[in-house]
Amino acid sequence: MRAWHVHRNGEPGEVMRLEEAERPVPGDGQVLLKVRAAGVNFPDALLCRGQYQITPPLPFTPGVEICGETEDGRRVIATPALPHGGFAEYAVADAAALLPAPDALDDAEAAALHIGYQTGWFGLHRRARLQAGETLLVHAAAGGVGSAAVQLGKAAGATVIGVVGGADKAEAARRLGCDLVLDRRADDIVAAVKEATGGRGADVVYDPVGGDAYAKSAKCVAFEGRILVVGFASGTVPAPALNHALVKNYSIVGLHWGLYNTKDPRAVLECHDHLTELAAKGAIKPLVSERVPLGEAASAVQRVADGTTTGRVTVLPALTGEAAA
Repeated sequence: MRAWHVHRNGEPGEVMRLEEAERPVPGDGQVLLKVRAAGVNFPDALLCRGQYQITPPLPFTPGVEICGETEDGRRVIATPALPHGGFAEYAVADAAALLPAPDALDDAEAAALHIGYQTGWFGLHRRARLQAGETLLVHAAAGGVGSAAVQLGKAAGATVIGVVGGADKAEAARRLGCDLVLDRRADDIVAAVKEATGGRGADVVYDPVGGDAYAKSAKCVAFEGRILVVGFASGTVPAPALNHALVKNYSIVGLHWGLYNTKDPRAVLECHDHLTELAAKGAIKPLVSERVPLGEAASAVQRVADGTTTGRVTVLPALTGEAAA
C-alpha cells in the first residue's frame, strides 16, 4: 500500500514522505480499515512537528480521523491508532471505538465530522452550557474547528458572531450561517461585538486560536460569560489575568476532547448519536472545501498548518490527481 511517513520532526511539507509500505497488522482489539477519506486537522501538523500531546515513535503516519471501510463492508468513522494514521490506503483502529458513518454524509464529509464536531459539541454543551438565545463568538469561524462550532451554535438556537481573516473566509463564514461576520484584519472586534450585543458582550466565546484572539475575547465577554479555550493555532498560549476574570465575573473553561475517549467513552458515543441526528436534519454538514488525492496530503497538511484553508480539507486515497484538478 501507499502511506505517508514522518521520519523526523519538522514542518509537514518538509518531513512527510509518500512511500510503499506493508499493510499495518491490527493488534488485540483492533481492526484493519480501508481508508475511504481522511480529514486534515491542525493536530496532524503538530504531530509532524513533535508538538502534539501524543508523540508516536518515528516513523509514523499522521492522519487522526478517517471514514473507513471494514472488511465486511461497513462504512465507519474512526480515530486511527498511531503510528498507523489515516494518510494511507489502510489504517488500524480500536474496534470498540468505531462509529457508524451517517448516511446523510458522503465519505469526505463523514471523515470531517468526528473531531471538529465532537470538540464543538462537548465544548458548547458540556463545558460552556450554551443556551438558546445567547450570543456565541467564534474565532477562526471559517476554519475546520470554528466552522463546526458555528453550525452547532446555530443548531442550539444561539446568535453566532464569526471572526475570520480575509474576505474569502468571511464569505465562507456567512455560508455557514453566521449572523454577523467580523474580519480581524479590518474590524475592531471588541467594539463590534459590544455594539452587536447592546453593550452586553458575548455569552460564550469559542477560541481555538489563543494569543491576541483570547485578549480580545476577555474584553468583550459578557457578565457570567464563558471563554472556551480549545487550542492555540496562533502559536501563542495566553496567560489569563485572573483578577480580570474576577472583576468581570466570567469563566475560563478548558476543553481537551481527547480525554473523553478514556474517561467517559459512553459520552462520545452519545455525542455521535446527537451529531448523526443533526446531520440527518440538515442542521450540520461539514464544509469540505477541498478533496485531494493521497499524493497531495503533505501539501494539504501544510496549508492547514499555515491557516490558508477554509472549511475542511479531506484526503481521498482512491482519488486521482486528474480527478481532483
